[in-house]
Amino acid sequence: MASTVFELKGKSVFVAGHRGMVGSALMRRLAREEADLLTVSRSEVDLRDQAAVNAWFAAKRPQAVFLAAAKVGGIVANNTLRAEFLYDNLAISSNVIQAAHANGCEKLMFFGSSCIYPRLAPQPLREDSMLTGPLEPTNEPYAIAKIAGIKMAEAYRSQYGADFISVMPTNLYGPGDNYHPEYSHVVAALIRRFHEAKVSGAGNVAVWGTGTPRREFLYVDDLADACIHLMKTYSSPELVNIGTGEDITIAEFALMVAAAVGFRGEISFDTSRPDGTPRKLLDISRLARLGWHAQTALEDGIQLAYRAYLADSKWTALLVPDKWRKQAHPRIRTRVSPSWPRRSRND
Repeated sequence: MASTVFELKGKSVFVAGHRGMVGSALMRRLAREEADLLTVSRSEVDLRDQAAVNAWFAAKRPQAVFLAAAKVGGIVANNTLRAEFLYDNLAISSNVIQAAHANGCEKLMFFGSSCIYPRLAPQPLREDSMLTGPLEPTNEPYAIAKIAGIKMAEAYRSQYGADFISVMPTNLYGPGDNYHPEYSHVVAALIRRFHEAKVSGAGNVAVWGTGTPRREFLYVDDLADACIHLMKTYSSPELVNIGTGEDITIAEFALMVAAAVGFRGEISFDTSRPDGTPRKLLDISRLARLGWHAQTALEDGIQLAYRAYLADSKWTALLVPDKWRKQAHPRIRTRVSPSWPRRSRND
């Protein structure tokens, strides 16, 4: 815990990545803090451009920074765009952290990812398990970039006394998610797939993998609330996991999403696709000791996420009546394929 509370009221606060899912949630939550919010679009300042970042920081001199900007995506995007995920994320984190330090930033929060932990690390994942084993190969470039950002924040704290901290969110979902048919995370992918199947009248939706991997999911507005709490009260080099402390199988989760969307057909599992990491559950005991717990139940959060998807005309132009959502759970069956897969969405 910090010896004194870091108040955000009246401070200039830069949210890097304010248009993304995490950044948007931070903006909503920070509106309650009476802070002077600073944002910049990519067309104005490309955070991969060191000179542009330095000039912007010198002009604005934010007192606090939430470094939520990153190139993100599901397992297909991570494994296909490996060079981009490595370069872009290394450049963003190094440029912003250095510029923040050089221009007198009082506090910075860096956002890591649960993929920084070894693929087969003991569950639940403790913060000190980072760098204790091989990473999941499909998202290794992204994980390496995130680990570098964590270590950079840690080094600036050690060498310069900078109050830079790092947090490790679990799998996120909610308003502002990316519902791209190939490059999205598992939650967004399933919401879109079940919605499109319902609208088209399809009788079956295929979920990648066996459905047996276990994943933990956190509503993004809960993440934002946790981050404000930690920004105010936490000051230490150790990472802090942010999650719910509960996980669910992909099969169970698919049923939950189908029910929220109102899909009444069958769910099959395409076992020609790999499952990815068998389990990803964060140890949130450190976060609990710091006085924060998630508030949004998974079923409620999925309903909120689906409403946000329907309201976003970028992804869907057809709004579905609420009554369609109050329908029975679909049936599940398994489709087995002899061929081994290319990718999994279960990231």
